[in-house]
Amino acid sequence: MSLNVIALGGNAILETDPTDKGQKAVVEQAAEAIAAFVEQGEQVILCHGNGPQVGNLLLQQQAAVSEKNPPMDLDTCVAMTQGSIGYWLQQALTNAFIHRGIKQPVVSIVTQVQVDPNDPSFRKPTKPIGPFYTEEEAKKAVQQDGGKFVEDAGRGYRKVVASPQPQKIVEKEALQALVAANVVTICAGGGGIPVINESGNYQGVEAVNDKDFSAALLADTIGADRLIILTGVDSIYINYGKPEEQALQMITPEEAKEYVKAGHFAAGSMLPKVEAAIRFVEKDVRCQAIITSIAQLNHLTEGVGTVIQQTR
Repeated sequence: MSLNVIALGGNAILETDPTDKGQKAVVEQAAEAIAAFVEQGEQVILCHGNGPQVGNLLLQQQAAVSEKNPPMDLDTCVAMTQGSIGYWLQQALTNAFIHRGIKQPVVSIVTQVQVDPNDPSFRKPTKPIGPFYTEEEAKKAVQQDGGKFVEDAGRGYRKVVASPQPQKIVEKEALQALVAANVVTICAGGGGIPVINESGNYQGVEAVNDKDFSAALLADTIGADRLIILTGVDSIYINYGKPEEQALQMITPEEAKEYVKAGHFAAGSMLPKVEAAIRFVEKDVRCQAIITSIAQLNHLTEGVGTVIQQTR
């Protein structure tokens, strides 16, 4: 039995139907695949993205904001979507386990991830969040609430926030205890709620943790054997979308770094997944990182997906 951290993207959950019912249906399909994986004897800890979900929540808040109904801060919004997606996954997995006769508990926990207040991203925020504004609306928002707004792909102006590197999972002892008890745990949703430690007290900050980097940190924290990053393609590619595109199967972290250096992976999609995978496998020669689609989760022994591992 291997201990696996499975990272499920927020975009994979919100495919086309943004309704509560639509997202639950997607989660139920994912849960069936994960349950089949557990049925093979694999131990699983789950984390997930929340980018589109927290974006929608910010839009909803903006549409209903008033003096008596003020918007919640970003760290609270991350916690809210972490809770809702965790609930969907927990319920779907519990039901899938019942139908398959799997006697294993499932739990989701609200997870804080500590970041460094001196992380360079706080000085130069680049992560766009929330609604689009006109230039005039953006200027007014800056005057009212501060922050930084940038033009985004000709569609208007959006607020940008820091995306610092995750340093420590605050609830790590609880997670390690759950792993030891073989509890399927859903945690670090949306990369975890970003917090800093000031004089021994944790407090939330306006930032967004990258889900893939937090997944690598989670895998290292619990001593996982494999980090499985599920995305929209069966493998990662070099020269993607070009006539000479090539799917990568088994590569070393050194080879992956060369592909990164050559610019094969887009910054907003595959690049953080590859960098997180490299970060995880470099720490231990026994560890594997696999990037593939959820449809291939139960075919890993057949050579599907891209495996990144040190040469033994």
